[in-house]
Amino acid sequence: MIYSFIKNNEQLFPIEKMCKVLLVSNGSYYRWRKQRISARLRRTIAIKEQITSIYFESKQRYRSPRITFELQILGHKICRITVAKYMKELGFRSKLSKKFKVMTNANHNYLVVENILNREFFIKTPSKVWVSDITYILTKEGFIYLTTTMDLYDRKIIGWSLSDGRSTDETTLAAWKMGVKNRNIEEGLIFHSDRGVQYASKKFVNVLDSYKKITRSMSRKGNCWDNAVAESFFKSLKCELVYHRKFSNKGMAKLYIFRHIEGFCNKKKRHSSLGYLTPNEREKLLINFQPMAA
Repeated sequence: MIYSFIKNNEQLFPIEKMCKVLLVSNGSYYRWRKQRISARLRRTIAIKEQITSIYFESKQRYRSPRITFELQILGHKICRITVAKYMKELGFRSKLSKKFKVMTNANHNYLVVENILNREFFIKTPSKVWVSDITYILTKEGFIYLTTTMDLYDRKIIGWSLSDGRSTDETTLAAWKMGVKNRNIEEGLIFHSDRGVQYASKKFVNVLDSYKKITRSMSRKGNCWDNAVAESFFKSLKCELVYHRKFSNKGMAKLYIFRHIEGFCNKKKRHSSLGYLTPNEREKLLINFQPMAA
């Protein structure tokens, strides 16, 4: 208490005079103050190390709100403003997305359907809306194509396919088959996509129609915002994984993408739309609250 009093009044009285009046030595006070500063400094260093770890584990995409949430989960009492300050000192900024090129081939004679989803992206129950899309990734051996199927309830990639070609079997059907293995189809499921030939082809449409429970939905022509969540996933993936890395071959690219989807996107990536839960945490939350059978 004496040392704290001296420190709090350093600007008003000489330190030596306060030490003399309060019957403590100058040396003992300075040793105490040095220890106190070191303890605070050690805590700051520890926090910055945690921030660095979280920042790079998120592929340099997390901003201060998400990093603050991660730190609070780890037990740190810290506010977003302090985290933002430390990130600025460390030179950490969330990577900005590059302009995204759409690869949809809608020049075909297959029938298309109306936009039933109508940009209702916030879903409270699983298997009510699945969204799907296709993108390309460049390697030194040529392009590979990534097709994903996401459940909007928990933003989880429940089905995906990596292929060298763009046929329906290699892309949309392959991702669909994985999706139905990983999650049950519920009555009234809406399956939303763009108007690409892989989604409009008779082969793919016949598979979806065979389930009798599914309503198909397609984005309006040239309107990427109608499938914004699926588009956003690819933007993030390319910024987090592709733009700053050159893949020497297709096998290497496929391995990295597999790790990114299953090891990071589904397992660790937090979404503000989910209350900063990960897709797996959101999925488990529903399972834990399901009533037990009588």
